[in-house]
Amino acid sequence: MAGPAGPAGPAGPAGAAGPAGPAGPAGPAGAAGLTGPAGATGATGAAGATGAAGPAGGVLGFADFFALMPPDNAATVAPDTDVSFPQDGPISGTAITRINASSFNLATIGTYQVLFQVGVNEPGQLILTLNGADLAYTVVGRATGTSQIVGMALVQTTVINSVLTVRNPAGNAAALTITPLAGGTRPVSAHLVITQVA
Repeated sequence: MAGPAGPAGPAGPAGAAGPAGPAGPAGPAGAAGLTGPAGATGATGAAGATGAAGPAGGVLGFADFFALMPPDNAATVAPDTDVSFPQDGPISGTAITRINASSFNLATIGTYQVLFQVGVNEPGQLILTLNGADLAYTVVGRATGTSQIVGMALVQTTVINSVLTVRNPAGNAAALTITPLAGGTRPVSAHLVITQVA
């Protein structure tokens, strides 16, 4: 019969380390760090090329043509006949000039503001013409009374040296008497003011 086991001997030396196990899963991302200081401002870039010049603005030229009654417009203005503005007021530039007492040249292609006023005795109408053709949108008139007929319009030209007039329209019944000495003892004026705006 075997006797009891003897006491355990001392532990032997540690064996060599086994190979590393596989990497564990990545841990959660850490908190974002503080924003660093702003860097220095970079150098100014070179200037870009200059853009094309825009169209000229404002008034490009003007002219004031007028008549005094008496002695101007002594005869009545028959239908299909132009009012005379035989005298020159202030003029700027060379684009707006006189051809004769009742016709005016618009030398450059553009847009012109045209204002006119003419005192007449009879009911009647006046119209602007351009190169002999009526500009239907410019007709102004009055049915009764003895007062001024006043017109204003923008006129666009499409050819150089266009000719503008103020006309008693063809087909109207009455010749127009341009009123002399209206309201007093002095000759009264009729005006045609043309301003080039574009």
